[in-house]
Amino acid sequence: MPVPVPRQRAIPAVESGQAQAAPAVGGPSKEETVRNEATTAENRNNAAHDHSAHHTALNATPADGVHQGVSTTSVSTTDVSTADVNTTSVSTSSVSATGVGTAHTTLTLLLIEDDPTAAPIVHDLLDADGRPIRVRTARNLTEAERLLTHDVHCILLDLALPAPGKAGEPDDELAVLRHVLRLAPRHAVLALTASGDAERGTEAVRVGAQDYLYKDELDGRLLSRAIRYAVERKRSDTAERRLAEGKLRAQENARLERGLLPTPLLEGSPLRFAARYRPGRSRALLGGDFYDTVRTPDGTVHAMIGDVCGHGPDEAALGVELRIAWRALTLAGLCGDELLNTLQQVLEHERDDDEIFATLCTVDIAPDGRRAGLCLAGHPAPLIARPDRPARLLPYDNNGPALGLLPGARWPRMQVELGAEWSLMLYTDGLIEGRIGEGRERLGQDGMVEMIRRQLSEGLSGEALLRAAVNEVRELNGGELTDDVALVLLDRLPVPLP
Repeated sequence: MPVPVPRQRAIPAVESGQAQAAPAVGGPSKEETVRNEATTAENRNNAAHDHSAHHTALNATPADGVHQGVSTTSVSTTDVSTADVNTTSVSTSSVSATGVGTAHTTLTLLLIEDDPTAAPIVHDLLDADGRPIRVRTARNLTEAERLLTHDVHCILLDLALPAPGKAGEPDDELAVLRHVLRLAPRHAVLALTASGDAERGTEAVRVGAQDYLYKDELDGRLLSRAIRYAVERKRSDTAERRLAEGKLRAQENARLERGLLPTPLLEGSPLRFAARYRPGRSRALLGGDFYDTVRTPDGTVHAMIGDVCGHGPDEAALGVELRIAWRALTLAGLCGDELLNTLQQVLEHERDDDEIFATLCTVDIAPDGRRAGLCLAGHPAPLIARPDRPARLLPYDNNGPALGLLPGARWPRMQVELGAEWSLMLYTDGLIEGRIGEGRERLGQDGMVEMIRRQLSEGLSGEALLRAAVNEVRELNGGELTDDVALVLLDRLPVPLP
């Protein structure tokens, strides 16, 4: 960074007329600017060249500042579902450097100066509304730490103050400033330096101070403006940093949760796959529902969908563990009752509470695609649709208990006929437990079957069918669903004639 040209006196951007003051506590009102314009014209002309360099220094990124644009991010969960990630906007007009709104709060200044004769200079200071600025005085850093309470908005620091250090350490002319910044990372800091020592002042701004002033050129009006400007700048920097950090956290969470959703392993299978996922908890990509689909070397396609009771991050993590365990056990050759019994052991070892349970539906489709084995562990039965008959539910008479409820439980495997051409939809109960209108009536399985029949008759299929189903259930519920929703759709299309 080029070294700024030394200036004759420090003039904040809001005073020089090159930048507008913020409308809150940190800057003068429009009427005050107009009233003082004539009296400051000469100062602006004399300091224009010097201020240009200082303004460049002020716009250098502080050590604790992050300047990034923040926008709402839409994250697609691979190619099967879409969820919105919302960042939270922070209003710079209501958040102070200390995290407290200052729109109607008297400003408090902490002066750290070991020269008692310098203290009277900072008295009789006024904020933008003409109210006195409270001043506290500390003669050393020990006193400053004691006086630095949550209601302090700005620190006025003499850079010539002795710095706390150990014998033999190399000299650092900004050591006292670095110590104060570590002590008060959320407060605005103004640096006081000797007249003409612009290089040290600009270095202080680079390190993290909001501005610097010459000790022997202070007056009440200049200092009042500098304090308000420093508070506003710190407030803005803090808000921008929080927004940027929030955006980064949202992006990291999105990548993590998106990575936890499965990638179907169907290479070599003629079946077409689609899925839809919508968590119930706010601003999440993953809930307690889970699903997966894999094809084993013998050509069998295995599909699964499950639901851990609850909607929080612990339930989501447990659902991911069960899904990964299911995939590993399936690829190892387990299925039916043996697989579900092993999954129950995993659940019992991994859950935090003995009351936690999970429902599960597994389907293993034969290599020819015409029949399948079905196991239900407290889960609603899948829906099958074929061209020659209306959509219906598969049999669920032999539904076993949910995983984690009964030690030593059994889950019988039912053989079902699918036919030559079909669509098989697996779903969680979030799809059928939404309300219909303002009453207590819920959609239920019968209502869901009728809805899917109508949507199929309208020509919907694949991802479009799942998206329409979720959207209609939300509309019937009168808004967002409280439970997670997951859907998996497998289609066996007719083989084209040669």
